[in-house]
Amino acid sequence: MGVPGPFPGSPGRPDAPAPDREEVDRALERLGAEYEAIETSLLALQDHAGRRLLEGAELSGTTKERWAEAERSITVLWSLFDAYTAALESARELRERRRWPSADDLAELTELLNGEGVTVPATDADAETAGGGPKGGDPEGGPARPGERFSLEGLVARINGLYARSLDVIVAADSVWSALPARIDLLSAELQRTRSLAHSVGVRPGEHPAGDDLERITEELSRLRARVIADPLAFWVSSSTGSSAPGGGRPDTGRYDRAARALEDIRREVAAVLDVRQDAERRLMQLRDVLSRADRTLTEARQARGEVLAKIAASEVPAVSGPSTALHEQLAAAADYRRRAQWHRLSPLLDSLEERAEDELHRARESLTAVTAPLAVRAELRGRLDAYRAKAARHGVAEDPLLTERYDIARRMLWSAPCDLRAAEQAVWRYQQAAAEALVPLQREGREES
Repeated sequence: MGVPGPFPGSPGRPDAPAPDREEVDRALERLGAEYEAIETSLLALQDHAGRRLLEGAELSGTTKERWAEAERSITVLWSLFDAYTAALESARELRERRRWPSADDLAELTELLNGEGVTVPATDADAETAGGGPKGGDPEGGPARPGERFSLEGLVARINGLYARSLDVIVAADSVWSALPARIDLLSAELQRTRSLAHSVGVRPGEHPAGDDLERITEELSRLRARVIADPLAFWVSSSTGSSAPGGGRPDTGRYDRAARALEDIRREVAAVLDVRQDAERRLMQLRDVLSRADRTLTEARQARGEVLAKIAASEVPAVSGPSTALHEQLAAAADYRRRAQWHRLSPLLDSLEERAEDELHRARESLTAVTAPLAVRAELRGRLDAYRAKAARHGVAEDPLLTERYDIARRMLWSAPCDLRAAEQAVWRYQQAAAEALVPLQREGREES
């Protein structure tokens, strides 16, 4: 809705000449167009879906207060529009008396169209707002006082202000009702599906934290929906740009978004439990296999330790622990959970067991490596001794008395039990040195011949 502009001869321009017939006709045409726009807007406001919802709803809080004020404003709007209509009709009747209006007619028309000759009648809404309406503030937005006089231009400005305030309440409430209840209902339906799946795998209130969370989300959505229906304006965030356009803002979906995120977390947790139900037997078999390998490795380590103690002298061999009783007990508990279909308990237990079983196998392998280290050293010394013996044989010095003596000493140390690794290593080193010295003359002769 717009505001008509002044024309020559209007109040506020005392020096301007009186308007002629064409100017009066143009002013009446402009005011008539304004009348049509106001009427169309008021009828649209009357038929607005948000207004009908507000009229039929049991409101509370902010919405109840603002809608009561908006209803009073709408009543005043129609009263102002009636006054505007009456003034415009009076001006039209005066203009239609003569085809060529006299100077007195033009002066009277000027006063009707531009003077503050429109008196606002009293309404029931005026009595209600007299004690509780806005005090001060925007003169164009507040209700008119009974008996207050306006020009047609001022009357349109007042209508525009009241219309914008009333429409803002209606549009904001309608926007919240259009956005949130449907989304809450969809989320509630998803919640019911998730709850059914959760119950199928034993995720229930009092038995699993996710079951308790589902109950809390259910209660939160119920409270949220009731609050949105009763007080939609409590969930309206005005535009941060400072726009004065009706409905400038957006619904506040913070509580809904938090509930949706919490439900998504639970849905993923329930999906993980469902995966456990499908893969439980396979994972249990893998766990048994890992623990069996760990037990066999520990058995091998204990046997190797006995061999090392018997065959290697003066060697510190670490002790080897037995299999983990706790892991085997938990594996038995996991199998029992599977038999009883207690998937919500089986899921975290399997996750923990898989990690600890791998750790147990790693520990067993480290124990085997640690206890067999002396045997590995002995094997390395044996290999080194045989390699130097073969090298000496290729050069024809293997039967050298010194080499033969040192080889026999080293071999007896390495192939007898218990083996003193330090002494054996020294014996191998001495054989290596003797072999190197025996090869020097041969290498010198080879260089001289070349």
